[in-house]
Amino acid sequence: MERVLVAFENERTCGKIRQLLEQTGTARTLGCRTAAEVKVLMAQQRIPTVICGYKFPDATARELFYDLPEGRTMLLIAPANFLEAGEPGLFQLSTPLSRASLLETLEEALSAAGKDLRPARSEEEEALIFQAKLWLMERYRLDEEQAHRLLQRKSMDSGSKLSDTARRILERPGGPLYP
Repeated sequence: MERVLVAFENERTCGKIRQLLEQTGTARTLGCRTAAEVKVLMAQQRIPTVICGYKFPDATARELFYDLPEGRTMLLIAPANFLEAGEPGLFQLSTPLSRASLLETLEEALSAAGKDLRPARSEEEEALIFQAKLWLMERYRLDEEQAHRLLQRKSMDSGSKLSDTARRILERPGGPLYP
């Protein structure tokens, strides 16, 4: 099940959409009230799609759309007079909307988003990650899955790529590559 952001200035609207998506098993959700929160969460957590209204306290939906990381999509829900010609990655629904149209359009947005989210790692990056996992397994007596989760957690905590975290682990004092 994908994660999506639901971002509306109106807390009640946000809650209703989140509840629908969670209850139908369509997506796990996070709620936001500002464009700044959306940008931070989408970058940090690699969330593919945001469902939002046409305005926030700090920006419009259009402004937010142009600031989204590449490969992310937006599902804009607004009255028909606020909707304009669409662009790739911008999906639009006019209000009032039906449950079926929301779920169908969200599936399209998620499908379009997922294609560019995870760039392939180079062989060097894969090797670094593998070496770091081996070292963690040996040092802390972990299995591969536990070592991978530990590496992921450290990466998420620092806000860096998995390969960069692996490199730091291997190069730090006491690590296997430290001279």
